[in-house]
Amino acid sequence: MRHGTKIFTCSLAVLALLFLLTSSCKKKSGDETGESQAVTVTDIDGNVYNTVKIGSQLWMAENLKTTRYRNGDPITHVTDNTQWSNLLTGAYCDYNLIYGRLYNWYAVSDGRHICPAGWHVPTDAEWTQLQAFLGGFDVAGGKMKEAGTIHWNGPNTGATNESGFTALPGRMRSWDGSFSSIGIYANLWSSTESWGWYVFYNSTYFGHGTSKNVEGFSVRCLKD
Repeated sequence: MRHGTKIFTCSLAVLALLFLLTSSCKKKSGDETGESQAVTVTDIDGNVYNTVKIGSQLWMAENLKTTRYRNGDPITHVTDNTQWSNLLTGAYCDYNLIYGRLYNWYAVSDGRHICPAGWHVPTDAEWTQLQAFLGGFDVAGGKMKEAGTIHWNGPNTGATNESGFTALPGRMRSWDGSFSSIGIYANLWSSTESWGWYVFYNSTYFGHGTSKNVEGFSVRCLKD
């Protein structure tokens, strides 16, 4: 009986060790770049977005499309160039919904919140965290860009999208209301005033620069 008890005890110990090793591996994989998430997020208009985990951050894997703030209030839709250039309040415009909608910074910073509940527009520091996790400003862009030239202009240098972020070169709306940069840049707002983030068609660079609050950029939301 003692011999049988020892075998039973050893078997339990082996099973416990295997469980711990399996759990450890699963936890580690959760920190890997580009891990797809079964979870999706839906905005107040009913648009459903895929998500991707990059390091410890959970990102929308698509650009925002909402026409309303989280509380249901409409975001002003502005088509006129002169009206756009004189805005001091939140607004959006359309170019092509494949790339999501374009928003000025006033919409991004509005206290009614442009992202769904539980999500927010990333701060400059949170974008910097993503940049660092993907290897720094000189290589991160290549890991974020959708590969190929269906949406990006050639040569789309170094684009692998290994992060799963799938950055697209949505057009930007300039301070004067005109549109530019289709196929050339991904222009992404930070919630930190006057700071936008950029990915380019002809390099693997990903970094930030000052922007005018009235400019229209794409928005990616980050899980709280």
